[in-house]
Amino acid sequence: MRFALCQISSTADPQENLATVRAEVASAAANGARVVHFPEATQCRFGVPLKPIAEPLDGPWSTAVREIADEHDVVVVAGMFTPGESDGDSKDRVTNTTLVTGAGLHLGYAKIHLFDAFGFRESDNVTPGEKPVTFEVDGTTIGLATCYDVRFPELFRTLAGTAPVILLGASWGAGPGKADQWDLLVRARALDATSWVLACGQAAPDADHGSAPTGIGRSAVIDPLGSVRERLEGAPGTILSDVDVHLVEEVRAKLPVLANRRL
Repeated sequence: MRFALCQISSTADPQENLATVRAEVASAAANGARVVHFPEATQCRFGVPLKPIAEPLDGPWSTAVREIADEHDVVVVAGMFTPGESDGDSKDRVTNTTLVTGAGLHLGYAKIHLFDAFGFRESDNVTPGEKPVTFEVDGTTIGLATCYDVRFPELFRTLAGTAPVILLGASWGAGPGKADQWDLLVRARALDATSWVLACGQAAPDADHGSAPTGIGRSAVIDPLGSVRERLEGAPGTILSDVDVHLVEEVRAKLPVLANRRL
């Protein structure tokens, strides 16, 4: 199955970002992609109020993405924000959602692990998700994870129970050592799960948005043995990758860490 990882730099304007999605999907589909993967916060970058941006999965932004996916006969995976719940202090929050749409699919994954680290508190404005989500394309089960989720191997092991491919969308925060941590973590999670990990991050922005995690790039395709098959640097770009899902069976026969675990 051919995947496109579209490393973009989202702006604060959802309509501008939608135009980027439209152009990237058209290009990816023309190059044979079946699944077109965008990063976390594709709808709108971090660092601005998110409540006015949030809309339900049947709202106009996600509906437009579904129409784009259907026009090109692909599945689009992209980060957006949906309405969340009150935190008990009458504070309205949003949900950091990964939209999956096209080919008869239209669903969302709510990010489970919120980024309360390195001076940023995602939980101040975001409601956490509660359960892992997978979906199926052409007989292959695909799992979903978002950014800070990559620091929690338990999620990836859970997804690996059914998913030979895990899509990780991110808007990784910059800072000392953060690029090295990202590179290490995406490889480690592929080894933990003995699954493919396709990590699509926001490109490094041109402007400084303060402490908001707005991306460093470094999108990558990692095989089930943790080897980097392809990687981008910080600038916007696209990876087109043909993923051999049967390799997962071969690797798990040689390295049965999921079968061998006792805890």
